[in-house]
Amino acid sequence: MTNTKIVAKWSAVAASMGLGLALAAPTLAHAAPVGTIADRTVVATTNGKVRGTAGEVRTFQGIPYAAPPVGDLRWKSPQPAARWTGIREATAPAQACAQPEGIPIGIPNDNEDCLYLNVTTPTAKQAGKQAGKRPVIVWIHGGSLMYGAGHQYGGTSLAEQGAVVVSMNYRLGVMGFLSDPSQPGADGLGLEDQQAALRWVKANAAAFGGDPDNVTIAGQSGGGYSVCGHLASPASAGLFHRAVVQSAPCAAGGSRTRAEAEADARRVIAALGCETGTADCLRDKPVSELLAAYGPYNEPRPVTDTELMPLSPAEALRTGRFNRVPVLIGVNHDEERGRVIGQELASGAPMKPEEYEPAIRQEFGSTSDAVLARYPLTRYGSAGEALAAALTDSAWSTPTLETARLLSRWTPTRAYEFSERGTPWFEGFPKPSFEQHAAHMTELPYLFDHPPLFEEVPADQARFRTRMLRTWTHFAATGKTDWPDFRTGRDYVQTLSSTTWKRADFAADHNTTFWQNSH
Repeated sequence: MTNTKIVAKWSAVAASMGLGLALAAPTLAHAAPVGTIADRTVVATTNGKVRGTAGEVRTFQGIPYAAPPVGDLRWKSPQPAARWTGIREATAPAQACAQPEGIPIGIPNDNEDCLYLNVTTPTAKQAGKQAGKRPVIVWIHGGSLMYGAGHQYGGTSLAEQGAVVVSMNYRLGVMGFLSDPSQPGADGLGLEDQQAALRWVKANAAAFGGDPDNVTIAGQSGGGYSVCGHLASPASAGLFHRAVVQSAPCAAGGSRTRAEAEADARRVIAALGCETGTADCLRDKPVSELLAAYGPYNEPRPVTDTELMPLSPAEALRTGRFNRVPVLIGVNHDEERGRVIGQELASGAPMKPEEYEPAIRQEFGSTSDAVLARYPLTRYGSAGEALAAALTDSAWSTPTLETARLLSRWTPTRAYEFSERGTPWFEGFPKPSFEQHAAHMTELPYLFDHPPLFEEVPADQARFRTRMLRTWTHFAATGKTDWPDFRTGRDYVQTLSSTTWKRADFAADHNTTFWQNSH
């Protein structure tokens, strides 16, 4: 079964269970008079003062980093945000960017006014002598560049470890990655929005206690592919100093060719009936129609051979023509268990043993006999677990190892594998027939507060979670980890789990030589 069909079915299950997670964003308050709240909640930015909230940390939400991309600015590069007078309330998140119904982490809406960011920072008292010197972590949320919002990933725990944490919204799907000649440059707007947010960080980090000369970009899945894009984009040069790539092997994705992107745009334009007078027709369409025509299960990426991204991330890493900063790159041990579990939840029944071979043949075609010999059903507890292992090793583990090898030729690189087996389950979903272990996304509850979908991290894993948080913040501060560099350690990959924190036997565990030779 394809990813699209699996996600569609799982989404239907989620909808029937009331798990669409269509979070209603509160109304954004604009300029307000100065009140009696302590000055530590008020910060002067380059566009005006903002008032946040203070507790364990200081939090500022819904700060504009660019002008609303509405009207004539639809499908245009982000423009500077307007200045304001007085104090702007920054105590609630702004609305998410327009996105369809489709997957549970989404926030379905047709809102175009969405270019806002959030800042979480230690309190003024905590900052002390380190004010202005805290490492800054800029989080780029995942969701296939189609779904989600920055505010879903709370930064309190990272801030308590000493970082200033910034998250942002950016244009998604059809609003951020439409590639048609009638809208020049529209095929990379999501990445351009992120660059605009990074320029805002450079100008304003110090006001929140952060170091503008020590900015780490980090992202997972679609956000991780965005980080790959910033590594490859000349326009991102100088906007960040370290990078964290989670579950996004740059060597195997991260971009579309112009031909692929334009073919997708023609499909959308035809569905909208905009083949003639395309530019005006597209601009006259309501967002809801644009979202419907684009579809809920697309996989947009920035387009190569453009000014924004002359080379694909893979080619940039191969040739060394990328923004060379220290990189922390990692993958989850059981990435594709999430996909197979989704299929099980959608169908209401586990995969049957007799379904395993047909599934492998559908996925791997002419190499299926070799895959079946390497991943015999008798080696695994169920057909679903066997299929997930083959898919994980081929689509995630092997290209992540290749990405680390390419990066490490040119820049300091640290590699990890998140391998925790007792990860939190998805809140409200029925239990599947086998454990998810370290499936796609499962590292997120260890790094962020209340990320979409997940139950709380078990109490007996509190020390492990703290170690994860300290690892990420230490890398942001220094560009190093407590394990060796990938290259000097001869393909060193560190296992991260509550029971094991040591070198992984990564290549053997994931049959990477087999997969490299099978293509």
